[in-house]
Amino acid sequence: MLKLDRVIVPLKVLLALLFVGLIVAEVLSVPGEFMESAREIRPEFAHIPWLMLVFSILVLVGVQVIIVCIWRLLDLVRGDRIFSEQAFAWVDAIVWTIAGVWLLMLVVFAYVVGFIYFTPELRDPGIPVVLFGIGLATSVVLLLMIVMRALLGQAAAIRADLEEVI
Repeated sequence: MLKLDRVIVPLKVLLALLFVGLIVAEVLSVPGEFMESAREIRPEFAHIPWLMLVFSILVLVGVQVIIVCIWRLLDLVRGDRIFSEQAFAWVDAIVWTIAGVWLLMLVVFAYVVGFIYFTPELRDPGIPVVLFGIGLATSVVLLLMIVMRALLGQAAAIRADLEEVI
């Protein structure tokens, strides 16, 4: 277990720092950035920074939920209980959080891309391409987590079989 602690302890420190950084971003950085954008934008586009502010904070909260789930999974690894039902609950929470963020992204990105497309002075293919890339990356992470959950299920079944034999 000592070797495992060499990885788990620094990982938890980094997760805690990331969590605190996300809180700072939610409270200070993101609102300040979008409020500055709202002042500079034309009145007919003023709703976009507000939409992006709410979206950004919800995504950051989703990342914080995932950090908490990973923290709890690390506790289960450390206690050699990773193949328990508790682990499945935490992995399910990660999967559902990513799915919720992905769905939220789909709606917001579709709105933003539609808004850009139907506003002649804003037509720029760069933003839709970047948004598509972000959506694609999030899809990959979601599907990867679903595969990882299936692997956890297989490993738990194998461990249960081995415990029966022993």
